[in-house]
Amino acid sequence: MSINNPMAANGPIILFDAVCVLCSANAQFILKHDKSAHFRLASIQGEVGASLYQMHGLDPTDPVSIIIIDGNTMRRDSDAVLSIYENLGYPWRFVGVFRVIPSFMRDPIYRWIARNRYRIFGKRETCWVPSAEYKSRLL
Repeated sequence: MSINNPMAANGPIILFDAVCVLCSANAQFILKHDKSAHFRLASIQGEVGASLYQMHGLDPTDPVSIIIIDGNTMRRDSDAVLSIYENLGYPWRFVGVFRVIPSFMRDPIYRWIARNRYRIFGKRETCWVPSAEYKSRLL
């Protein structure tokens, strides 16, 4: 897989904020529980992640949302989070039950947490780096 063409390999790409303690913990959770290696991850602070984030109209210097890029589809905010957990398999897929709540009601809660994530959960001085066993899944 080329750094210039991260879409060359199959599977959705999750773009996450690697200095956010909550976001990094979520990335670690995904890597641990994604037994089929369905997802690849890219830090918004990294070259590939920043480029993809910007390509979808978002400023990588001000990460406001986790996003998932799956082919030509981009999901963000609560839809991205639900999509992740639905694809992790049992028992995590049951989080998808929250789709009965319309996104116009879910997203304000997501956005409030996203805006306050550093204050509530903390911010790392440096980006989180995965253990060697997961490095192949990080772009």
